[in-house]
Amino acid sequence: MSNDIDSSEHFDATSEITLDLVKKRAIKGVAALTGRTIFTQVVGLIATFLLTLFLTPNQFGVYFIVSAAVNFFNYFADIGLGAAVIQKRETLTRKDLETTFTIQSILVISLVVIIILITPLLKEWQHLDQESVYLLWALAAGLLLSSFKSIPSLLLERELDFNKLVLPQIIEFLLFQVIAVVLAWQGFGVTSYTVAVIVSRIAGLVIIFVVRPWRPGIAFDIDALKGLLRFGLPYQINIFLASIKDDGMTVVLGGILGPANIGLLGWAQKWATAPLRFFMDQVIKVTFPAFSRMQDSKQQLANAVSKSIFFIDVLVFPAVVGLVLLSPILVEIIPKYGKWQPALFALAVISINTLLASWTTPLINALNAIGKIKITFRLMIMWTVLTWIFVPGLAYFYQVNGAAVGYALVGVSSMVAVWVAFRYIRINIWESIGIPFICSVLMGIVLFFGRSILPWSWGTVIILIIAAIFVYAVSLFLLVGSVIMEDIKKILLNSKEKTN
Repeated sequence: MSNDIDSSEHFDATSEITLDLVKKRAIKGVAALTGRTIFTQVVGLIATFLLTLFLTPNQFGVYFIVSAAVNFFNYFADIGLGAAVIQKRETLTRKDLETTFTIQSILVISLVVIIILITPLLKEWQHLDQESVYLLWALAAGLLLSSFKSIPSLLLERELDFNKLVLPQIIEFLLFQVIAVVLAWQGFGVTSYTVAVIVSRIAGLVIIFVVRPWRPGIAFDIDALKGLLRFGLPYQINIFLASIKDDGMTVVLGGILGPANIGLLGWAQKWATAPLRFFMDQVIKVTFPAFSRMQDSKQQLANAVSKSIFFIDVLVFPAVVGLVLLSPILVEIIPKYGKWQPALFALAVISINTLLASWTTPLINALNAIGKIKITFRLMIMWTVLTWIFVPGLAYFYQVNGAAVGYALVGVSSMVAVWVAFRYIRINIWESIGIPFICSVLMGIVLFFGRSILPWSWGTVIILIIAAIFVYAVSLFLLVGSVIMEDIKKILLNSKEKTN
């Protein structure tokens, strides 16, 4: 058997693809993922709203605690091999893929066994009932099923073929949300999540192999492993630190605050970060492989990073401002939603992190793409240490609001990452960040005074949303209207051209 992967499995994104083709596929990838994200986020927001109606804060909090615990273990399941497969400059070989698949399978199976063995400890520490234990095991099984579809997904990402990648993601997501909501509506509580996880993961596994066939194989090539780990291991250590910072902290906070308060904090985090999930994630998904192909074109890389940050911020900034200013009205006028009123302060404070992450995350993503993994590793150490210093202590003394303030303090430290990134990638701060910020402030002023004057009702919400969109759109057009129109023309032109 040849050491190179066959033509159906190979896409040399270094020697067989031009920079122009990378740009075109990146644009089409962003379009595909944007379409997917608009659909999934709308469905997700509706599902989250319905789940928060049908579930108690305690049940909502159990899912956050248990899924955080499994996500924490998930970061040991890859050791960075997946990112290395995408980022690798040289031609991929079948040995690369088989070695990656073998190592990942061994790690995931080991982690599932560990999760089962430590279940009694987690059950006692987090005060979980048997229903919650079944959810834990279902998420562990889902982790195993997801690992089997990693290679087809990685190949599609490396090929920048996101049109095919989104189909299994949409179906898996839709199944999960529909099953969870229907069962919660019928009163199944935490078990709603358990059934939804198993069914959706099985469906996703089957569909990805239909969309991107790949013949699994077992191999262990030490040279291939060394080559992949050279980038992958530092990358995964960063991911692991992020897990300790986020999911590990959620588990610890579960012991400090209890499931009900974690439910309130989780609600605040869910809605505060919704604009990032809605607008940023698909851009990051595409730009990592795209930026990796631009490593030797510094000016084009800087321009691409600037445009990606502008695209994200021009959508995230107004969404966050609108969410924070309208959420008190919505909590009051939506039936059965008053139970989330204690989380409004946490929502507003955590939103500071969202604003900062909307432009620091793309910069970190770009640093990783050009191989500056050691730099991002040091930054991640800083954020992890600060998180563990501020969040638990403030949560212990000030409960949910204290934890939210702790997260915000850590978020402010992201300015250090911006200063570091500027040494390698010179973005245009005014065009990328300043303009969306100014327009969002103007919009926020209108919302603030509008909600102070008008009575709180659904009619008021609709009027304020229309007024906010009008003010934001007009101010944005006055500042960068011609530039936006030119970019839209380029996107439409590129999306019509054949890329094969």
